[in-house]
Amino acid sequence: MALYSAAAAVLEGLERGDGGIKTLVYNSRFPHVRQLYALVAETLRYTPVLEKLLAGAALLQAEKKLPPQLAKVLVYDLLFGKGLKCGGRWKVLARRHRARLEAELARLKVQQKVSRNEDLLAPAQAASPGASQVPRYIRVNTLKTCMDDVIDFFKRQGYSYLGKAASVEELRALSGKKFLSDLHLPELLVFPPQTDFHDNLLYTSGHIILQDKASCLPAFLLSPAAGSHVIDACAAPGNKTSHLAAILQNKGQIFAFDVDTKRLATMNTMLMRAGVTSFQLAQQDFLTVDPGDPKYSKVTYILLDPSCSGSGMVSRVPRQEAAPSAERLQALAGFQRKVLSHALSFPALQRLVYSTCSLHQEENEDVVHAVLQEWGSVFRLVNVFPSWSCRGLAVFPGAESCLRASPADTLTHGFFVAVLERCGEGAAAPSSQPVAAEDNPQHREGTEPGAAPKKRKRKKQRHICAALP
Repeated sequence: MALYSAAAAVLEGLERGDGGIKTLVYNSRFPHVRQLYALVAETLRYTPVLEKLLAGAALLQAEKKLPPQLAKVLVYDLLFGKGLKCGGRWKVLARRHRARLEAELARLKVQQKVSRNEDLLAPAQAASPGASQVPRYIRVNTLKTCMDDVIDFFKRQGYSYLGKAASVEELRALSGKKFLSDLHLPELLVFPPQTDFHDNLLYTSGHIILQDKASCLPAFLLSPAAGSHVIDACAAPGNKTSHLAAILQNKGQIFAFDVDTKRLATMNTMLMRAGVTSFQLAQQDFLTVDPGDPKYSKVTYILLDPSCSGSGMVSRVPRQEAAPSAERLQALAGFQRKVLSHALSFPALQRLVYSTCSLHQEENEDVVHAVLQEWGSVFRLVNVFPSWSCRGLAVFPGAESCLRASPADTLTHGFFVAVLERCGEGAAAPSSQPVAAEDNPQHREGTEPGAAPKKRKRKKQRHICAALP
């Protein structure tokens, strides 16, 4: 019941204007924030349909003690979700009205001349990328298991493995219980949209991480060597931090910062479940961290994913928030320039990834360009991942070295990534032109980013995963 009560409370908070979905979900103290977020988002997406069903079935009139927002959550999960797997007395109440609600749903479909639940949604809602386009991405947590064992596990659960995708179109065509390995990123599996793994044993045990493909790009492109010291400057909720730890093989040290106590608590739980050991969490504004502190004298890599407008996070959010004002964008960009410049001031830094989940040029290319004008004699923009077709906007020479992602082009959240690298001794003086892609550490190992890494023996990990049913 805690899940449904928490979801109803978030909906009530949204109705009062207490904050956005993410803020209210994180402040709810519900332990499984992604599960709660998904339920709230889908309930919101189906709200117009749910309101018609509640009115047609006269549920609120029959059950006067049932709060309206809780009624929406219950009816969503009963008719469109998992079928009420929890809920206590409210579950009993909702199921008592199931026949009437199903009859009302059937009547609504006949009235609108549709056969699928999805078709009841208005065009703007039905076109929501999270509902109909963006696949479910799963990152295999190599701290606990390996790709082969996870694939075998899903096969035993009745899924059909189709091998490695050859194109984005193959990902778009996924349906039913079929899945693929991603064509770009190693250790990433792809399932049809809306596939839910929140109750799956591999997820609850930390063997897999539910993480959008675009969100995997920053740690993958930072590519810190095992044993390195790394800063994750704006770290919560922790998916990128756990990805860094997997790349580091839990060797080295990750310093992770965030200002929000509750987000850090959630992050700590997530990292422990994922088997991450090489990290230190700090409730601190990254801008107040002293680059000259001896504690960070060995930090050679920084992942910077600062606060942004979130305009790219459209795949699983049914209601688009109002576009940020020009003043809001300028304020965000000012902060982003400041924090990026601060990150570049760490004396031992060799490589930095700057990323946002924003679609706005002001927060992306403009920030990178402005900071490079200040730091261009020390750092250069690296042309990474040449096989990634969606590039930065050509607003300054070399901006195409940056990466962009979008639901339409890459079947992911909207995202932006730029990689900056210190100009080494004897390197050519930095100019407006990006350095060659071969400067990417992934290339120096003889593989293009996205190519499957050489297989490593993981006897202990195979044993762990083999023990799962």
